[in-house]
This record gives sequence, structure tokens and C-alpha cells, in this order.
Amino acid sequence: MWSRGTGRYALVMLGAWLIVALVSLFWTPQPLLATDGYHVWDTPSASHWLGTDGTGADVLSWLMAGSRTNLAIAALTVVCSGALGLLLVGLMVSRSHALASVSVAVVDALISIPTVLIALLLAVPFGASAAVVVGACSIAYGLNLARVARPAALLAARSQYVESARSNGMGGFGVLVRHIVPNITPVLAVQLSMSAGTSVLAEAGLTYLGVGVGAGVPSWGHSLATSVKLINVFPLTVLWPGLVVTLAVVALNLFGDALRDAADPVANPALRTAGPRPTHWRKGTSDDR
Repeated sequence: MWSRGTGRYALVMLGAWLIVALVSLFWTPQPLLATDGYHVWDTPSASHWLGTDGTGADVLSWLMAGSRTNLAIAALTVVCSGALGLLLVGLMVSRSHALASVSVAVVDALISIPTVLIALLLAVPFGASAAVVVGACSIAYGLNLARVARPAALLAARSQYVESARSNGMGGFGVLVRHIVPNITPVLAVQLSMSAGTSVLAEAGLTYLGVGVGAGVPSWGHSLATSVKLINVFPLTVLWPGLVVTLAVVALNLFGDALRDAADPVANPALRTAGPRPTHWRKGTSDDR
């Protein structure tokens, strides 16, 4: 991945994101709750490197603290949507024709529900929180993952080696984990990286609508929502969180593409030339015979 320009950019940006998230646990330029009523919507200065928002809080401090919230949302979305998507894939390629047909129909029906509507339905009983963002994104992106990965999974499920494994007594879960999932890994890499990137955008949009991260919780969407109303007057305050979101989403999308190319023998010639190392036998031993 490092040998490719897109992969290098993705690794550098994701590494910087992780470092900033870890540093924000122990240090930020200003305390998050510190406000300065005399320097509201301030421009960048020595005391506030990226300026202040409408309450006089330091923008850089909130962006640094929000990086760990968005990182947790993206990671949890990948895990939950991946688990849901693989479960649905297993049902859609099941040997039971009735179960597979019902699973395909259910996925096709549910995939049309917008993520915003799912978030609104979850926010009614649970309230606005990061868990609502993760739940809505996981359901929506898990359905999309299952729909996209189904053709490749179905092709692998009908292969001769899968039939041989089943005839030798391997169950459906073993076939899914040992044979189907490795064959759809390139699709999973791209879809899960897109899910992580889209979850960052979804967090910003859902927080702006009031069903995302709760008030007082630092996140990039919170920084955007508190300043977007005065974008015509104070554009710099909106520029910084918008730029951070853009860089993170691009890095996540490119990470999936670079990971797919690095792991795909068709796109990576080095994998086609790789092979077992030669074994040098000692002369005069029985192994030579």
C-alpha cells in the first residue's frame, strides 16, 4: 500500500487522525469548557490557532476532541455493518432456496429506507447520541454491503471446492468463513472503507438535524452545526471542520481502494510472482533420495 500514492496518502492521514485522537485524551490547546465572551467568532491568533466559535470556545480544541468521537463512530460502524452484511450474505447464498429468496426480498425492501429515517426512528426511544448514528449507519450500510457482495458470494458458493467442502461435512458457517469471505475480501475492503467514510458524513448531517451526537459532546459534526448558520459572516469557522471531514473521508475511501489493489493478485503483480522459498537439502542425507 505504501508504494502507491493513494495508499501513502491514506495511511498518513489515518495515522495522523489516530495520533491526534490519542493526544486529545491528554492535551488540547484550550480546555473544552473554557469560553471567552470578549473573543466570539475570533480569527486565528496565537492564543486560538484556528479561531473561536459563537461561544468563544477554541475551535482547534473541539476539533481535536471531536476526532476521537468520529474515529469511534467510524470504527464501530465498520464492525457492526460488516457483521450484519456478512450475516445477510450467508442467508442470501444459503442452500435453502426459500431462505435465500426471502433474504434477498427483505434486503431489497429495507435497502430503500434512507439512513436519516432510520436515525429518526432510533432517536425516538434512545434520544440523540453517537449510538444512534452508529446504529443507523450500521443498518443502512450493512444492507448495502450484502446487496453488493451477493453476486461474488453466490459465485463462490456455487464453486466446486465449496461443494466438496460441504460434501465432507463442513457446515454453512464454516463455508462462509473459510471459503466465501476470502473470495469477497476485495468487495468487503471497498464497501467497509466507504461505510467508514460515509459514517463521518452521516454524523455531521444527523448532528445538524438534532438526532446525531448529543449537545456538549465534541465531534466534527457538532463543530459544523454550531457555525454553519453564520457561514456568510464567519466562513473560517465553518472551513476548518469541513476541511477536516473532507480529508478524513477521502483518506478512508482511498484506503479501501489501496487495500483492495494490494491484496488482489490481478492488480498487484508482486502477489503473482510470490511463491514458496526453495529448500536447500544437505548432501549425503536420506532426504536427497
